[in-house]
Amino acid sequence: MKTVKSDLREFLDEKVELYNRPAFIDCDPISIPHQFTNKQDIEIAGFLSATIAWGNRTSILKNARRMLAFMGESPYDFIMSHNEHDLKKAEGFVHRTFNSDDLLAFIEGLKHLYRDGDGLEGIFEKYQTADSLQPAIHELKKEFFAGPHLERSRKHISDPMTGSAAKRINMFLRWMIRKDDCGVDFGIWKNISPSKLSCPLDVHSGNIARRLGLLTRKQNDAKAVQELDTVLRKMDPSDPAKYDFALFGLGVYQQF
Repeated sequence: MKTVKSDLREFLDEKVELYNRPAFIDCDPISIPHQFTNKQDIEIAGFLSATIAWGNRTSILKNARRMLAFMGESPYDFIMSHNEHDLKKAEGFVHRTFNSDDLLAFIEGLKHLYRDGDGLEGIFEKYQTADSLQPAIHELKKEFFAGPHLERSRKHISDPMTGSAAKRINMFLRWMIRKDDCGVDFGIWKNISPSKLSCPLDVHSGNIARRLGLLTRKQNDAKAVQELDTVLRKMDPSDPAKYDFALFGLGVYQQF
């Protein structure tokens, strides 16, 4: 005999299958890193695209393409070998509150991670815990801004340890870590289990989760992410973040 919970899991699994497919990539920020095949290019293009992934989706994609055009469509090479003259090409860039000064700060932060360490993946591999990547996001922010930077740029990396849902970083982590045969997420970070991923949470996915009875907390913050993690990990302990496809699709495409 089926239970309400098993019915809900079946419903969500159907929506995952519906929306976890390449047909939906073109209008999503994940389309930007899909333009690349080199691992570091995918990581950097994905990280920068996820960083500005708020607001109008058309604007997000346009400005993400502008960032990569400024880098000569070779983000890793640019990060590692740019000069002062190259950086002047960023003047005038703006996406909502993320401006050219922030972009330059992110270029320097990425250069530090890749020149002096093992890149973005290395931070998360080093600081992952037994069941979470949220503390590693906190460590990423510390390491990213270890050098000289404008204080204003810090707000563009959210920190779960100060209560943020860190939606955009969790989305980026889903892209890098989840692995299946559907052709959407990359799964190029092999040493981090998808079981540790948190479902990206924003106002839209939060509202859908509450309507489905997956979430009771009213704020979309770190505690809400933890509550949603607990429920989704019971539904699929090995791949809880796949339900991001269901929550997002129900909100955007079906106005659930």
